[in-house]
Amino acid sequence: MITRNPSLTDQVKTHIKERIVNDEFDDGRIPPEADLATDLGVSRTTVRDALTRLEQEGAIYRRQGSGTFVNEPGLQIQSRLEDIWSYEQVLEDHGYQPSVRVISAVEGPACEETAEALGIEPGDAVLTIEKLFLEDETPVMMTVNRIPIGIVSDAEYEADEATPVYEFLENHCDRTLGYYLSEIIPVALDAATAERLGVEPGTVAISFDEIGYDQNNEPVVKATSYFRDDLLRFRLIRRRSGA
Repeated sequence: MITRNPSLTDQVKTHIKERIVNDEFDDGRIPPEADLATDLGVSRTTVRDALTRLEQEGAIYRRQGSGTFVNEPGLQIQSRLEDIWSYEQVLEDHGYQPSVRVISAVEGPACEETAEALGIEPGDAVLTIEKLFLEDETPVMMTVNRIPIGIVSDAEYEADEATPVYEFLENHCDRTLGYYLSEIIPVALDAATAERLGVEPGTVAISFDEIGYDQNNEPVVKATSYFRDDLLRFRLIRRRSGA
């Protein structure tokens, strides 16, 4: 039986996705909405909404006159780029056993680029947290999060530096991360970053350059992430506009 927290639609979506991953649907055919609604004790509208989300994610597809089916190519998408997720979860989704290592957490003056992104003055204090995400002892990704000291509400954050940044903002800044404005950029790694990631200087890697905004649409974090593309790949489904 499905309960009501979190949302019913999210629970139904998760339940169906788990059954898909576990190959529980005969011939990859999703049961009719009415059957799923009865099995889960929810309305057909809730099931329909959950299936629509799964279709948008590429996990299922509908064949007119035949029904709804598992989309095997869509299951290759472990992490959706438009979602906010913890990097630990990203590694788990790719079959890794992740660990996190805090490289440094220091307070210092904001450069002009960081100040502009965060809506503060150059030289204003920011907390910069650098972390490595590893599979066993192999670095897979590195993140640099810059948070204005002015929004940090307590000085007892040291024990939480390894937590996902959205949890850090909630626990120590009284802010909720609403969304990121992200740029995906190929970069040639400088010597220091390359050494931390265990690759040669100049190695080309994918990076996310992001500004995170809170529930009031105010910038609260400037984040840069670097990924070893020999160990981690992102996939997405692209559709024709209007399709």
